Amino acid sequence: MVRKDFKEKVVEMKHITKVFGNFIANDHINLTVHKGEVHALLGENGAGKSTLMNILYGLYQPTSGEIYIRGKKVDITNPNVAIKHGIGMVHQHFMLVEPFTVAENIILGMETTKTLGTLDMKKAIQDVKELSEKYGLYVDPNAKIHDITVGMQQRVEILKALYRGAEILILDEPTAVLTPQEIHELMQIINNLTNEGKSVIIITHKLKEIKMAADYCTIIRRGKWIDTVDVSETTEEELAAKMVGREVSFKVDKKENKPSKTVLSIENLVVKDNRGIDAVNGLSLEIKAGEIVGIAGVDGNGQSELIEAITGLRKIESGKVLLNGKDITNKTPREIIEDGISTIPEDRQKRGLVLDFTVAENMVLENYSKVPFSKNGILDYNKIKEFAKELIHKFDVRPTDENVRARALSGGNQQKVIIAREVTNDPELLIAAQPTRGLDVGAIEFVHKALVEQRHKNKAVLLVSLELDEIMNVSDRIAVIYEGKIVGILDAKEADENTLGLLMAGGGGERGQESK
Repeated sequence: MVRKDFKEKVVEMKHITKVFGNFIANDHINLTVHKGEVHALLGENGAGKSTLMNILYGLYQPTSGEIYIRGKKVDITNPNVAIKHGIGMVHQHFMLVEPFTVAENIILGMETTKTLGTLDMKKAIQDVKELSEKYGLYVDPNAKIHDITVGMQQRVEILKALYRGAEILILDEPTAVLTPQEIHELMQIINNLTNEGKSVIIITHKLKEIKMAADYCTIIRRGKWIDTVDVSETTEEELAAKMVGREVSFKVDKKENKPSKTVLSIENLVVKDNRGIDAVNGLSLEIKAGEIVGIAGVDGNGQSELIEAITGLRKIESGKVLLNGKDITNKTPREIIEDGISTIPEDRQKRGLVLDFTVAENMVLENYSKVPFSKNGILDYNKIKEFAKELIHKFDVRPTDENVRARALSGGNQQKVIIAREVTNDPELLIAAQPTRGLDVGAIEFVHKALVEQRHKNKAVLLVSLELDEIMNVSDRIAVIYEGKIVGILDAKEADENTLGLLMAGGGGERGQESK
């Protein structure tokens, strides 16, 4: 990357403090961004990154501190004021009207009209085409949002901000749902934007992408500014250490393991989604004891429906699921748990925890009716709390109070409670669905160790993740899912991002099926 000479300051946030009740989310944070710069904002879960950017975009008001845009002190009371100052924000969850076209979404609220106030759609489409060509953001202005890929939808969000005159663009976790090819294209788009003098702020926890795209990086820990570094002179390991306050291991330590008997066998599975359309469409897969099989795929290709079908939460239309040779097709979730399947669910708050229960109560959700936790239908809270204390210590759950309600815990600690409960059940098969979604590198390291530990105990592990790095680092074999089918199974040691990305996008034919 050619070093740019950053002289002109476009954003200065000085001593920004934001307090919610007794909680200090931002504690005297300083941030400076220059014209033409890509500035990454890095921090653990709950560090205060999004709060800081929501203040810049006018969604929150600072408790104290000052904001300067191009040297002039401003009071950003709402997003409309931010837009007038040339600030645009692309949120992690896109805010598009699905039945509308690309052009209709981009001009929404800023429509081009003819005389008598009628909509000039022809002019709008032409404006969108010119804007998209200028920045290499190629989209079809006439395509409906529900017909285009997630990567294309993100382009629409960026164009929406540029159409409103954004000179400073905030991207919140921009690569969370993209394929490797789409991530590469996004990096090119960011480069095009900065070449045109735009400034880009990226909120992320992906160190690799900071190294690829950012010029400078500001690290926030527990609401406080830790450091601002020149990315070209800093390693990923140094960034991680500043972020969590200790050294973090990126390498998943797996000893050689020879898989043995088949634990899970899925045969020609067909499962419908909520619309009655086949989301899983003739899928077959086998997982053996002592191996981790990772399922790679772009979100929305049947991953969620597959897990729900295996665990008894969704009806199987046809096909079979066998656990150690026993047919568990369409059994109840309770029966499936009893048969030896434990799950770290995709949505930890909806499916993994009862948020208003204590940590101790959540630890025994699946076993509360058994001895020693209950006798003759009466719960023994002393035994439950004793058990919870052991797990809190073993799995480093913070805070260490078993009486705290689950909703009071951070995302990483909520995940630790679920992992503690599920692996203590000593399952034959552990299903981990998006187990590190939204977690920082310290919590990710913990989750990966827990999965590998199950493998080393000769258990079968099914890992479903949208994070390709995670799939490649943790898995022994990688099965790629596309439109509800497994389109390729590869040995993780031989897999590379390009091959996987091509299969994930429906290209590359059927690969490695013989390794089933």
